[in-house]
Amino acid sequence: MDTDRLSALSAAAIGRLYLAGETDPVAVTEFFLDRIRSCPDQAVFISLTADRARTEAAASARRYRAGRPLGPLDGVPIAWKDLVDLAGTTTTAGAEVLRNAPPAKADAPIAHSLAQAGMVSLGKTNLSEFAYSGLGLNPHYGTPANPFDAVTPRAPGGSSSGSAVAVARGLAPCAIGTDTGGSVRIPAAFNGLVGLKTSEGRIDKTGVFPLSRTLDTVGPLARTVEDCILLDAALRRAVATDIRRGDLAGLRIVVPENVVFDQAEDGVIANFERALATLAAGGARIERRRIAILDEVMAVGAARGALTAAEAYVLHRDLIEGPDAERVDNRVVSRILGGKRMSAYDLLAIQEMRQRLKPAMVAELDGALLAMPTVPHAAPEIAALEADVDLFHRTNVRTLRNTMIGNTLDLCGLALPTGRDGRGLPTSLLLSAPAGAEARLLSAGLAAEAAGIDQHA
Repeated sequence: MDTDRLSALSAAAIGRLYLAGETDPVAVTEFFLDRIRSCPDQAVFISLTADRARTEAAASARRYRAGRPLGPLDGVPIAWKDLVDLAGTTTTAGAEVLRNAPPAKADAPIAHSLAQAGMVSLGKTNLSEFAYSGLGLNPHYGTPANPFDAVTPRAPGGSSSGSAVAVARGLAPCAIGTDTGGSVRIPAAFNGLVGLKTSEGRIDKTGVFPLSRTLDTVGPLARTVEDCILLDAALRRAVATDIRRGDLAGLRIVVPENVVFDQAEDGVIANFERALATLAAGGARIERRRIAILDEVMAVGAARGALTAAEAYVLHRDLIEGPDAERVDNRVVSRILGGKRMSAYDLLAIQEMRQRLKPAMVAELDGALLAMPTVPHAAPEIAALEADVDLFHRTNVRTLRNTMIGNTLDLCGLALPTGRDGRGLPTSLLLSAPAGAEARLLSAGLAAEAAGIDQHA
């Protein structure tokens, strides 16, 4: 077969090629390792696990020859955000202070789960330091450039920057990221990918470097909803999935009239509205109304601070208050120190708000899905963000605004491409559902994808 087309295939499509005997895991793994090594952007991966990849690929090839593959993802290469422990490799969390930390003694449970599903680990990808930014800039390991602008370097989205760019550039068919305030969905949006933010507690976080023990979640970045479904199942060690494409007829979608469109770019809104029109043409019912819950989420955050900052300060206080603080990105330090300034009242007010508003949002939706632009703007230019720290922080807040609603209210969320704007930059629609409703969300995602909501620009 023409191996060059492998770079544009989904994980599931590669698995089907194995079953058809058109290629094998060893050849595919070598193809992706070569692409990574020859990629002009060497900031995408922090480290490669080539020896491991070759061993896993050879074992997979033997299973296919014996007619006993482990499942639809057996032999499919995958990239890991460098928050996840892989045995024998250092988990840097994108931080200079951890560059020479001792290697992990064992795989994180999620890495072990995907190995048990037969997947091939290519290596560890770049990220915002400590996973604490929605833009994806990293002063220590470089910033992976968004692949959709060959002239002007643009932000990859964060914090799972390398994971998204690896898939978008065809360096891996799929990747694993984490999402605390949007860190899977934002880079998916900036890079024209599908990204799944899972509910709190759905996927094991043991062996994953923490930012917020409450809000951290694990999720995949991929080319298709099908891939996200298969990866979600494999991460949870599910033998199979019963998620099937839903019917747009009868699907209810609620679009807030407040908060989520503030400062939104025209191209983002235009593609969002065209995507909704496509869903409506397929039978979905679109309901537009003000959702007061969103105003309260914004007001409490503005008045009390962020739960992420409070928990990050507790986790990383010794570093941030110690002599090595100067080796940490000052933009990350300033955000973590925001947690130090919060009072016990602030923290309890945030926790009370979450517990009260989570069931209130379930009632508000009443079985519908919540829809909004994943990010109100396309990928911004890196140079301007690097030159002006105030602009960086303002842009970061705006970038995270819509996605962090899902983390605050423990919604599962699916970022879906809606085409490109007038500059050729990807835009995205975010569908969300209450915690635990991943099956319903992903079923609707399959239907939206099949309807062609990304064929707009």
